[in-house]
Amino acid sequence: MAAEDASRAPAWVEPMLAKADGGRLRSGPEWAYEYKLDGYRAAMRIAPDGTTVLTSRNNIDFTAEFADLDGVLAPALDGRAAYLDGEIVVYGEDGRIDFELMQERRGRYVRHQSGPPGRAFEDVPVRFLAFDLLRLGDRSLLTTPYDERRALLASLPMPDPYRVSVVRAVTFDELAADRRTPADFLAHAASAGYEGVVAKLRSSAYVPGQRPDSWLKHPLIRTQEVVVCGWRPGQRSFTGTLGGLLLGAHDPATGALVYIGDVGTGFSQAARADLKAQLERLERRTHPFVSAPPREDTVRARWVEPRLVGEVVYRQFTRAGRVRHTAWRGLRADKDPADVIAPRAVPHEPPPPPPENRITVQAGDRRLTLSNLDKVLYPADGFTKGEVINYYSRVAPVLLPHLAGRPVTFIRYPNGVDGEKWFEKNAPNGAPSWLRTARLPSTGSRGSGDSIDYPLLDDLPGLVWAANMAALELHVPQWTVTDGARGLPDRLVFDLDPGPGTSIVDCCRVAERLHDVLVADGLTPYAKTSGSKGMQLYCGIETADAAAPSAYAKRLAQRLAKETPETVTAVMAKAQRSGRVFIDWSQNNPAKTTVAPYSLRGRDHPTASTPVTWEEVRACRHVTHLTFTAEDVLDRITDAGDLLAGLIGARAPLP
Repeated sequence: MAAEDASRAPAWVEPMLAKADGGRLRSGPEWAYEYKLDGYRAAMRIAPDGTTVLTSRNNIDFTAEFADLDGVLAPALDGRAAYLDGEIVVYGEDGRIDFELMQERRGRYVRHQSGPPGRAFEDVPVRFLAFDLLRLGDRSLLTTPYDERRALLASLPMPDPYRVSVVRAVTFDELAADRRTPADFLAHAASAGYEGVVAKLRSSAYVPGQRPDSWLKHPLIRTQEVVVCGWRPGQRSFTGTLGGLLLGAHDPATGALVYIGDVGTGFSQAARADLKAQLERLERRTHPFVSAPPREDTVRARWVEPRLVGEVVYRQFTRAGRVRHTAWRGLRADKDPADVIAPRAVPHEPPPPPPENRITVQAGDRRLTLSNLDKVLYPADGFTKGEVINYYSRVAPVLLPHLAGRPVTFIRYPNGVDGEKWFEKNAPNGAPSWLRTARLPSTGSRGSGDSIDYPLLDDLPGLVWAANMAALELHVPQWTVTDGARGLPDRLVFDLDPGPGTSIVDCCRVAERLHDVLVADGLTPYAKTSGSKGMQLYCGIETADAAAPSAYAKRLAQRLAKETPETVTAVMAKAQRSGRVFIDWSQNNPAKTTVAPYSLRGRDHPTASTPVTWEEVRACRHVTHLTFTAEDVLDRITDAGDLLAGLIGARAPLP
């Protein structure tokens, strides 16, 4: 063979694509199953002399960006050419594929190529996971059945499986021999963090550029490619950077670019800055859509040329053609704007179906069985129990320090926020044996002197266990358990509850006044929303008298009420609260509890009790300024960490 032929990689082939399975995972001996991967689709084309070319789904050359993969398979091919279809992925520290980490790596690579030297990107290793073989030597395998292509792929030696390996595939028959089903395989995919499962017809050929019924994807999360068509500058804590993106896609019927909604969450601080810099270079005066988007959606919008493709996670595509409940995943340099097609609306579209009614997962050092992950607990948003568990798992690093040592009272919503709820202080029957509890005497208004075994949520397994019970709300006292008994208060709390005709905006004005009084008394106040209608202020304190915090808080509440009786009351009676903010000082009573920071609330939407800065309190002029959903909270933690961190361990003498 001539030298020039020996170095020529096989010609690029437009990849075959998977079609959505409509929520029904196919079953039967004619099917095989693979994990759906969360990375960059890529072809690895290897010439007879080992020259390797990596290309994206739309034939962009990836070879330089993923140079670590160059030549890895050459020693195993014995001078044969090969064409592998697969996915380039990055693994996180938890051993799961991490798309966000891939996005961060790509951003650093782009900056390295186009700007001054910055932080290197080689410290994030990549791996090529092959799932198909289109050519081996001189033989094209496009018309060869899937089973035979996979057998040839599996027979190739993998000289360095840390860099190139084969995606696991299993047939229906192999599952059945192990007394397992496709649903079991899907459940394992969910617990292992995969994006879903792809069912492939074992007799099928490889059809370039097509989306036939022989490859059917069953996603565990919905993702959508989008064209970035505009952006909004950030406000409040995001002033000076990017606040959100306005999204487009091409109508599947006409091919016209249409507006499909926006996204304002899921961005890291670095991603906001990078996107803003890129979009400012693409600005244009008018929107790029075939018809104008709704005016209310375009307030403060800045339009850009529709050249950048990104990806969002979403929960619903409405009949009006909008993606709802979106979160940003990152730019997709491997995709072309012209290929971005809007999804088709499905009336009353449900969330993706669950892998099975029960799955077993690893949470910290414990294995837990979770159930009914598809049950919708917030009907207005379609927010499921699985999403509640995911939220509490992700918020655990900042939430657990605020729960440590404090007996937890749950408010459980087993049938969702529209169903029956109940308070639960005692650890319920069936609680795991490893769950820490504290046996304390009952002190409530109906207390009979009996003891209560309060749960103590000190770790991730305990938090996941509680979330699996639909314990949406977590309430704790202002003291911790010390040597098996109730300790002295270490926190002072003011619960600001807006009466009829007022809102959290009015609470903020009262909070500003309380802030100044508390600072003058030598205390350091912190603020958080209640996640419902009001807010709380906290101070770390030292006191030798359990009754002193209530007495001090009552004096301050009465002082403000006396100064401005038209806007503030220190009396709980409902007749006194219309048009006023009630300063509830009584939650300092050792028998009472307050909603924990970062706890979800049993409201119409999955809002959470959220720490806020004093700058945000002073700037609040509308209820929406201090209303945060679970997704918002996770973004805020990414950007700012725990705004209540200073409350932990820092105490001042109670005046």
